[in-house]
Amino acid sequence: MNFFYVGTAKKLKQLLIILIAALFTGIFLFMENNIMHIPVFLTKDGPKAVYKNEQQRDKLSLTFDISWGDEKALLILEELKTSGIKNATFFLSASWAERHPDIVKKMQTDGHEIAMMGYHYKDYTALESNKIRQDLAQAKKVFDSLGVKNIGLLRPPSGHFNNEVLKIADSLGYTVVHWSVNSQDWINPGVEKIVQNVTEKMSGGDIILMHASDSAQQTQKAIPLIVQEMKRKHIKNVSVSELISNTNVKSNEIN
Repeated sequence: MNFFYVGTAKKLKQLLIILIAALFTGIFLFMENNIMHIPVFLTKDGPKAVYKNEQQRDKLSLTFDISWGDEKALLILEELKTSGIKNATFFLSASWAERHPDIVKKMQTDGHEIAMMGYHYKDYTALESNKIRQDLAQAKKVFDSLGVKNIGLLRPPSGHFNNEVLKIADSLGYTVVHWSVNSQDWINPGVEKIVQNVTEKMSGGDIILMHASDSAQQTQKAIPLIVQEMKRKHIKNVSVSELISNTNVKSNEIN
């Protein structure tokens, strides 16, 4: 009888340890996916990043990040033209732009806005301040050489930034641009899922994150369906610069 109770107690203890471990694992994963990657948007009295302009009821901005690849950018440009979108905003890493001057030129010819993500596409929150400034200076030199001058919009690589990044960007005349709607297209969840991610809560003033790097295999097919829903909701696309020209853009405070 004593053996029964001891054995049962031992099993219960092992089960309790497993449950506690599972609980902490769940908490960790939740924090990693929902807290650690929560973007920050402004200092209390300092520079800020914009991610939405709620004053714009019938306009939004489709934005496309490109940091690598040779295939998808041109296909997405053709799909945008077919869908009647002439003023998307492309956030380019300058190292990519340097290798694809003809595509950059086509973006301009097609009427799209060019913005940037620095040069090397390295997480700015992991770099020292002087390295961030060097990266931005190198990027500016490249874009100037390509005839893309006076770029005023910056999306830090991977969308990661902090107080120091905001201050440096502001000191150099850049507005940091985040997003309010994430298509999650880079993980290729399926065309229908990409469209759902974008359109489910899409409204005027949104800045929508999409990709035109080669990792985004399904974005091209999602574009016409997204544009169709925009038309149904009577929302038109404008460049980010036009969207945020009204200064009442939405931002959150850095704690």
